[in-house]
Amino acid sequence: MNMDFGLFQQQTMKLVMTNELRQAITILQYSVLDLNQYLHEQQLENPLIELKDQEVQEEVQRQKIGDTTPVYEYRAKDEGDNDYSPMDHLSEQEEGLQDYLLNQIRLLHLKPQIKRIVTYLALSVDENGYLKQSTDELSADLQEPLGAVKEAVDLLQTFEPYGVGAYSLQECLLIQLQHMETKDHLTEAIVKHHLSSLAKNQFKQIAKQEEVSIEDVQIVADFIQTLNPKPGALFHNEPARYVIPDVTVVKVKDEFIVRLNEQHLPKMHVNQKYEQMMQSKDQETQRYIKQKYDQFHWIRKSIEQRQQTILNVTNAIVRFQRDFFVHGPSHLKPLTLKTIAEEVEVHESTVSRATTKKYVQTPRGLYELKYFFNSTVGRDSLESSSSERVKIYLKRLIDEEEKRKPMSDQKLANVLKDQYKITVSRRTVAKYREEMHIPSSSQRKRYS
Repeated sequence: MNMDFGLFQQQTMKLVMTNELRQAITILQYSVLDLNQYLHEQQLENPLIELKDQEVQEEVQRQKIGDTTPVYEYRAKDEGDNDYSPMDHLSEQEEGLQDYLLNQIRLLHLKPQIKRIVTYLALSVDENGYLKQSTDELSADLQEPLGAVKEAVDLLQTFEPYGVGAYSLQECLLIQLQHMETKDHLTEAIVKHHLSSLAKNQFKQIAKQEEVSIEDVQIVADFIQTLNPKPGALFHNEPARYVIPDVTVVKVKDEFIVRLNEQHLPKMHVNQKYEQMMQSKDQETQRYIKQKYDQFHWIRKSIEQRQQTILNVTNAIVRFQRDFFVHGPSHLKPLTLKTIAEEVEVHESTVSRATTKKYVQTPRGLYELKYFFNSTVGRDSLESSSSERVKIYLKRLIDEEEKRKPMSDQKLANVLKDQYKITVSRRTVAKYREEMHIPSSSQRKRYS
C-alpha cells in the first residue's frame, strides 16, 4: 500500500448556503408581524430602503382626491350632546391587583409597623394573589417580629378579592368559605381534610369518612368549583397577542379562492437620493451604495418568493382539504408535509417554514396553516381519518355519555369502531383525551 504524502488536485461539488439563501429562508419563516419588524430594522441599516405603510399611503391618496374626512372621526351618539369629548375614547388603565390592595390599606388606620409590613406583603403577592415566602422568611427579610408578620398576613387575608394572601390552594379556598354569610361545615371539612381525594373524584371514600351520602359530596364538589382558585388572576392582564392572517380563503359560487393579505406589509422603494450616489466618483462610496442596492433587491426578491410560496402552499391545502371548507372540521382529512411538498414541487422543509406561524382567514374562522396537517389512524374502510377528526368524534361521545356511568377509554375505542368505523387503541383514546384536557372516566363520574 502506497502511503506517500503528496499534493493532488481534485474537483468536488458541494452545496454552500450563501447569505442570500439564508436571508430568503429566514424571511420565509417570519410571520407578518415579524417580517414587518425585520423590514423596519433593515431600513435603519440600509439608507437605500424606503418603506411606506400601505394603510397610511391609502389615507394620503384619499386626502389628495378631496375627501377631508379624518380616518378616525369621533362622533357623539347624540349630536345634541354638548358634553361629548374625544377624550372619552381614551382607554383608562385598569387597576392592578397590587394597586387594589394598596388602596384598601390606605382606608385603614393601622399602626406604622403593621402598615409597613402589610404594604410589603401587598407588593409581594404573585399574579394569582398568593404569598410565596413563609412568615419566618418574611420576618427575617423585614427584620420584624414574627408575631407582627403573622398579624399582617392575617390582615391581608381579610382583603378583597377574598382568598388573596394565601399560601396554598387549600388556604385560599378556606379563606373564601370563611367570608361567606352562611357557614357550611361539611364543605370546610372536605377542603381541610379531603381536597386531594376530591380532585381524584374519590367521593365514596370521602362520604364514608365524613359519614354523609355520596350525593352530598357531589353537591359540595360542585359548590367548590364555583370558588376562585386564583383570586389575583382577575387583575392579571396579559398583553394582547395579535394574529394577522397571511392569506384569506373566500368562497365564490362553488369555488374557494385564495388571496394574499399584503396590506399589512409596507411597500419597499429605493431612496432616489442615495441611488444617484451610485454615479459618484468616489470608489468607496460607489462600492458601498452598490452593496446596499444589491441588498435591497435581495430582500425584495425574498419577500416576493415568500408570498408566492405561501400562496402556492395554501392553494394546495385548500384543494386537498376542500371537504373541511365545505362541511367543517369533522371532514378534515389526513395530510402530510410531503404531500403538499410534492404538489408544489418544493422541499418538505420549505412547506414547514411556509406554514409555521402563518394564518389563514377562512369562512369557518381563523386557523394556523399547520392545523391542516394531521396524522392518520387506522380505519376498517379504505379511507383514513385524521387525528383532529377523531378528537371531534371523541368529544362528542363524551359530551353525550351518561354522567353517572361515563365510558372508559376502551369503551370509547369500541364505540368509535362500531359507530364511526374508526379503529384506534385504548392508548390512543387516552392520548387524545389528555390533549383535550378531558379527565378520565373515574373523574368524570357524577353521583347526582
